Amino acid sequence: MHLLLAQKVEFPGGTTYVGPLGNTTKTLGDILSGIFKFALPIAGIGLLIMIISAGFTLLTSAGDTKKMEKGKQTLTYAIVGFIVIFVAFWLTQLLGIIFGISAIGNIFK
Repeated sequence: MHLLLAQKVEFPGGTTYVGPLGNTTKTLGDILSGIFKFALPIAGIGLLIMIISAGFTLLTSAGDTKKMEKGKQTLTYAIVGFIVIFVAFWLTQLLGIIFGISAIGNIFK
């Protein structure tokens, strides 16, 4: 496990292993920051897929009340879920500014 996350490992006998990120030192925080950059775009893509799915369900319901309710419910859950993610993002940013934690602002840049 340590070998997979290591960026430069020197073995006895002079053999050196350089990881996929080169000679740079990456901490767990750096890796998580790289992942969090894609959180909102992935949530947006998920929202789009859910809206298309709900729309398809509503269009193909043919007057069936159960299918119509399922489509409406899917659409509602998709929008509420995206709002929760969006508010959490901006609340995190706001708290970082209020408390002067610059690392929070750097995560999403």
